[in-house]
Amino acid sequence: MNNKPTLGIYGFTGCAGCQLAILDCEEQLVDLFEAADIKVFYEAMSNNDDEAEVDIALVEGSINTETQKEELLEIRKKAKILVAFGSCANYGCIQTMAYGDGKWEERFKKVYGDMKFTVGKAIEPQPIGKFVKVDATIPGCPPSTQQMLMAFTKLLNGYMPVYPNAPVCLECKLNENECLLNKGIMCLGPLTKGGCTAPCPTHNTGCVGCWGIIDEANHTSELKLLIEKGYKKEDIIRKFRIFGGNNIAEKIDELLEVVK
Repeated sequence: MNNKPTLGIYGFTGCAGCQLAILDCEEQLVDLFEAADIKVFYEAMSNNDDEAEVDIALVEGSINTETQKEELLEIRKKAKILVAFGSCANYGCIQTMAYGDGKWEERFKKVYGDMKFTVGKAIEPQPIGKFVKVDATIPGCPPSTQQMLMAFTKLLNGYMPVYPNAPVCLECKLNENECLLNKGIMCLGPLTKGGCTAPCPTHNTGCVGCWGIIDEANHTSELKLLIEKGYKKEDIIRKFRIFGGNNIAEKIDELLEVVK
């Protein structure tokens, strides 16, 4: 009798980097395939069972067509636990950075003109949480090997992954990094959820916010810090839009009302 949890790994619009990150776990990949009964994983398998019901569905990518939305709804019906896998699924990422500006149709026509599509009616890109209930998240662009393995271990053993309720700045301190803001480098670390181990600031690159905005109450003070460092409110929002899409920008807009 097979008591392994069943797993489906699905991909929508994105670079497929999150699925490829799983395949990059070369030393642990065999263990992952032994720990779960994987029903769908197009990046790694040819014998995929699209009709299978699964205990856990990892869903990568944002939703960009009506067909994708219908497919996502079907995955939700077949999955006991649905996990938003990576920044595109969680926040929309780069393809949603201009979401809600009212110019999507104009941009779309500029790129594609009057071309007729047969693969599905295009819609303005959105994260999967706009259409279905998301039970758990694995953030990152892409998630790191350590982070994924920790999340997979919990999920396959019946637990939900949890992340620190603290900003990336805490991890910079643990890594003994010099604060990039003091060096004049734009960094979203004070407002971004921690848990990534701060790889970008460690390599002298400002945090881009791919884990999303923190939930804890002190983010208003941290937003004030960025403003006090001389960064414009518009630049902070624009930076967060790159990986966080419009949802993150809306949250920061709300915070800015408090900061005034």
